[in-house]
Amino acid sequence: MDALTTILEHRSIRNFQLTSIDDTILNKILEAGTRASTTGNMQVYSIIVTKDPEKKKKLWEYHFKQNMVLQAPVILTFCADFHRFSQWCRQRNAEPGYDNFLSFYTASIDALLVSQNVALAAESFGLGICYLGTTTYMAHKLIEFFNLPDGVVPVTTIVLGYPAESPELTDRLPLKAVIHEEFYHQYTSEEIENLYFEKENLPLTSRLIEENQLDNLAQIFTQKRYTKKDNVTFTKIFLEVITKQGFMNND
Repeated sequence: MDALTTILEHRSIRNFQLTSIDDTILNKILEAGTRASTTGNMQVYSIIVTKDPEKKKKLWEYHFKQNMVLQAPVILTFCADFHRFSQWCRQRNAEPGYDNFLSFYTASIDALLVSQNVALAAESFGLGICYLGTTTYMAHKLIEFFNLPDGVVPVTTIVLGYPAESPELTDRLPLKAVIHEEFYHQYTSEEIENLYFEKENLPLTSRLIEENQLDNLAQIFTQKRYTKKDNVTFTKIFLEVITKQGFMNND
């Protein structure tokens, strides 16, 4: 499968076969990850590979007991990591200045770029993946579990394995919804209606509205999936995490 086809055929897999992944294949996938773009060629990220069934049970608990964490043979946790780079700097008599929010943001970008390379490489080998947004929600627990030192924060997780399902492609907004030519185009109310028309009229959307007993898809997002209360709660927790891990020296 060529690269473009791999990208266009991407779908999240949540049910996996019990088949293990050959280490040679896994290492090629991880190496592809390290070829991602990186700020200043610093590679300020780390990837934690989890295969042990008992350790996966703990990760299953931290990731809101999503069963794909137990099914997938490999769990990859991607971390923003300035710890290693700062240690190298100090050993070379070069005092690092990476204990600030910008450095955390930089390292997070690095980690996410790597994770996407890993996802694409995995799919080229016929494997399936799913990102876990619960990583940032439970970063404090993962830091303790993985024994992460200062300067390291988990930012995303991928479950990886051979698919036991072949779901339909997830809908996407039309290209004109996300592309702006030269300047940002402020949407009119009519344009918003048109851009979201197809998504709002999918059979899946109708089922979700009925199941949640709400009026529309937007209310599902704001009242059920990503509520203000949850966003504020997890924001406070995550700000405490990055402060504790040494990324909020903004003097």
